[in-house]
Amino acid sequence: MQIFFKCNGEWVHQNEHVSEESLDESSGLKVREVFINVTRQQVEDFHGPEDYWCQCVAWSHLGTSKSRKASVRIAYLRKNFEQDPQGREVPIEGMIVLHCRPPEGVPAAEVEWLKNEEPIDSEQDENIDTRADHNLIIRQARLSDSGNYTCMAANIVAKRRSLSATVVVYVNGGWSSWTAWSACNVRCGRGWQKRSRTCTNPAPLNGGAFCEGMSVQKITCTSLCPVDGSWEVWGEWSVCSPECEHLRIRECTAPAPRNGGKFCEGLSQESENCTDGLCILDKKPLHEIKPQSIENASDIALYSGLGAAVVAVTVLVVGITLYRRSQSDYGVDVIDSSALTGGFQTFNFKTVRQGNSLLLNSSMQPDLTVSRTYSGPICLQDPLDKELMTESSLFNPLSDIKVKVQSSFMVSLGVSERAEYHGKNHSGTFPHGNNCSFTTLHPRNKTPYIQNLSSLPTRTELRTTGVFGHLGGRLVMPNTGVSLLIPHGAVPEENSWEIYMSINQGEPSLQSDGSEVLLSPEVTCGPPDMIVTTPFALTIPHCADVSSEHWNIHLKKRTQQGKWEEVMSVEDESTSCYCLLDPFACHVLLDSFGTYALTGEPITDCAVKQLKVAVFGCMSCNSLDYNLRVYCVDNTPCAFQEVVSDERHQGGQLLEEPKLLHFKGNTFSLQISVLDIPPFLWRIKPFTACQEVPFSRVWSGNRQPLHCAFSLERYTPTTTQLSCKICIRQLKGHEQILRVQTSILENERETITFFAQEDSTFPAQTGPKAFKIPYSIRQRICATFDTPNAKGKDWQMLAQKNSINRNLSYFATQSSPSAVILNLWEARHQHDGDLDSLACALEEIGRTQAKLSNMKESQLDEADFSYSRQNGL
Repeated sequence: MQIFFKCNGEWVHQNEHVSEESLDESSGLKVREVFINVTRQQVEDFHGPEDYWCQCVAWSHLGTSKSRKASVRIAYLRKNFEQDPQGREVPIEGMIVLHCRPPEGVPAAEVEWLKNEEPIDSEQDENIDTRADHNLIIRQARLSDSGNYTCMAANIVAKRRSLSATVVVYVNGGWSSWTAWSACNVRCGRGWQKRSRTCTNPAPLNGGAFCEGMSVQKITCTSLCPVDGSWEVWGEWSVCSPECEHLRIRECTAPAPRNGGKFCEGLSQESENCTDGLCILDKKPLHEIKPQSIENASDIALYSGLGAAVVAVTVLVVGITLYRRSQSDYGVDVIDSSALTGGFQTFNFKTVRQGNSLLLNSSMQPDLTVSRTYSGPICLQDPLDKELMTESSLFNPLSDIKVKVQSSFMVSLGVSERAEYHGKNHSGTFPHGNNCSFTTLHPRNKTPYIQNLSSLPTRTELRTTGVFGHLGGRLVMPNTGVSLLIPHGAVPEENSWEIYMSINQGEPSLQSDGSEVLLSPEVTCGPPDMIVTTPFALTIPHCADVSSEHWNIHLKKRTQQGKWEEVMSVEDESTSCYCLLDPFACHVLLDSFGTYALTGEPITDCAVKQLKVAVFGCMSCNSLDYNLRVYCVDNTPCAFQEVVSDERHQGGQLLEEPKLLHFKGNTFSLQISVLDIPPFLWRIKPFTACQEVPFSRVWSGNRQPLHCAFSLERYTPTTTQLSCKICIRQLKGHEQILRVQTSILENERETITFFAQEDSTFPAQTGPKAFKIPYSIRQRICATFDTPNAKGKDWQMLAQKNSINRNLSYFATQSSPSAVILNLWEARHQHDGDLDSLACALEEIGRTQAKLSNMKESQLDEADFSYSRQNGL
């Protein structure tokens, strides 16, 4: 018997065959085994219509037999997956399908799935199927199915890992059952009943939606008023009886008692002698008979009267003693007192005695000529009576009223003002949302819990000034986003002006008309009579999510008569001024000073205002309480700076980096809720964990910061850590989560910086150091691009490459269009560290311009050329 191999149609040389013979022990027959070796080089060098193949042929005197063809391929596995699995967010019990197409390879790769780096065994979990075309199918998602999933492909050559896909299984919140209706809140007449439910069936988890709808329902109720009974008039006397008495009766029917009213007091019948004492009983006149029972009754009445008198005298003595002792303890002349019933009460104070430990500031010298009355909130000891305080005036001076403390709880305040106090109005505010419970005021780091009982100054504007001459400069208000660029040459030579800039922090003087919304602060620059020869650049921050499809934004100016007039629409063509709208600020080129502001008119419901949301916290007067204040303000730096300033006065601490919330103009309200409060460590007052703010209050752009306050209470003083979530969401809109993780102890609390520098410094830069482009290079750029060019490489292309594509007619009216474009570039890039964007624009225009490309180093100042080369210009 002979055995030979044929590969790719050709016989393999006999010398390449290796033959072995053996004896089959079971049959006793001889077995011949022949094999050949095929190298990788042979396979790579073969170029045929099909794969490299071999076949063995055996023959003997009995005939010939051929084997089937065996293909020989080079094994490989490519690196990149044809399809990586994609992350998914699915509701609980939803289906999850993760697709995976492994890399091309020979032999075909086998696929294995990993969850959090652990292999998945679909045979042990009937809910998971990995057999369908390498895909991973989870039929009903469970919370435990959340994790990072990776597709692993392998063959004899290598193993490949796909990108990890994150699967999040979330739970949408569901309402619990309604509680039973409460009793009517009034005993008599029209009142209300309420019932409540909580978003805990289930509670939202892993970003699931919060329950929609109200957590509290109220209905009106009417309770029947009780009617007390009243007697009818007495009836006629009856006939005289044998006992010499007659009777008369009356009924309780005028009216009869109804609805639980009281029955009539007194007797329903009475009797008296009907013979004027002439009736004879036992042969004696009736008036001479003195029964023993009558004498005994007289003795009892006498002794009872004496005992009552002794008790009354004792109570009077004890009351006077306690009264005098309380006077000496508190140091207050109390003319009248009555029980404090809670809420807001009027309490009046005379001048105080020195050295009293209860004074807010015992070092103040009292004015003995002043007697004032103060109205304000009282902080109660009973936690059920505590309420969140809103901004209100603490001091309301009234004249010529006697001093009273209409409360059993007595406090003394020192008055530091002199006689001119009569003519002043002092205002002050309580910290937003503070919830106090105290009997004495204990200092904390030398700051009382109610930190601004004394009058705090209210800033109505931020203001900065600087003196500028012919070289120009830049005026900046740090932390506000507002700046003013005075170009070189805008002020005539040998002249200088003191230029000021201010931001209105009071109530806006621009009253919105109809659907118009104030989108920026009101910025004033002056003096108004100053004349500039080159337009200056004013940068104003705004809070609109810029889109011409949804907003119609206008620039307005206040006239000398106090009225507001529209200067231009941002999308309009104008030669009087120019507006360049960036995502967070508007850069305006103007030639006259005044007061300016941006307003917006939403075109569709998709118009979005950008709000900055932040949470502050501070300890309450009660050592177990901790106050959270959540602010939602326009996303402008100056609006947030006002919040920071208020919180500094109140001792507030920023607990989380502020975040951006997109608030749509779809008329849906804003919900703010506290979630995931640690049980058994903290608790929150019932029905206050979720607060809702009407749409109009958020959308109107009121200058007063919008905030909601939440009061949390520790179960024990040993709890020093607080972790929870603040959910701020617009119904059918955007949602943000603020994660609070803080220590309520100041020495352990991590400080989050508000701004890069303090608000109290307002720098003004003058001369060349205020500009990023050196003056000599600026001159050459203007000389190059102001001249019209046949190839179009003039100021219009310079504007286009700097993303200025609209209202080019404004620049055409300027004596040097390139200079105005560069001024706008300086205003837009005041926070950039280099000239990269301008260098890229010039590079795109090309280096064929003779005046630029042939410029030699000797033509430039050495310092300017070094600066330009360093910044890529």
